[in-house]
Amino acid sequence: MHTVEILEQALDVAVRLGYTVRQEWLAGGGGGGCELKGRKLLFLDLDLDPVEQLEQVVDALRREPDALALSMPPELGELLKVRKSA
Repeated sequence: MHTVEILEQALDVAVRLGYTVRQEWLAGGGGGGCELKGRKLLFLDLDLDPVEQLEQVVDALRREPDALALSMPPELGELLKVRKSA
């Protein structure tokens, strides 16, 4: 499966988890998930390539305890299970 397809699926999972997704030009220096006034926001930095954007979304989803309980393609599930090494 292509990175862009997995990115779209990851964004769908984020929306199902209650995130509002904002796609913004952030000069490659921002993006990711946060909570503001009780609302979950996910900023996707359009200055980044799809691989880096996917990393932003996956990092936010990894912090969600219910993420792996949702139905998703196996490729995305594997990405969520893999932790980055320090």
